[in-house]
Amino acid sequence: MEKIWKNMTGVLFSAATYLGWLLGGWDAALGIMFIFMGVDYVTGVMAAFHGSSDKTPGGGFSSRAAFVGVTRKLVMLLIIMLAAALDRLMGTQGVCRIASIGFYVANEGMSIVENAARLGVPFPRALLRVLETLREKDENAGI
Repeated sequence: MEKIWKNMTGVLFSAATYLGWLLGGWDAALGIMFIFMGVDYVTGVMAAFHGSSDKTPGGGFSSRAAFVGVTRKLVMLLIIMLAAALDRLMGTQGVCRIASIGFYVANEGMSIVENAARLGVPFPRALLRVLETLREKDENAGI
């Protein structure tokens, strides 16, 4: 049993290492993106249970809407993988990857603000301005 456990953990860690490489390596930008993705998902579920979601007609929780949210986030990760692959191909040292991550962090941040508003939670204006500025920079860059 111990040998099976060792083999399983070895395979798991190998897969995680390869996934990390596909994403361009673990750094602060990727960590922040994962945090924003998680907070967005949690606040979206909270808004749904609060009855104020814009994803369903009644504003309540829908497993289909939750599945669509997870699927969206998985596609975002696939795009980050593509951006990292482009950087490796072109030798641009992470430019495409960082631009993509910045774009998704800004979008997730704006979604968090919207979810917070649905829950009646005030949001700091300074942080909102930073997110809007980041989103505008990414949109102006043609991403």
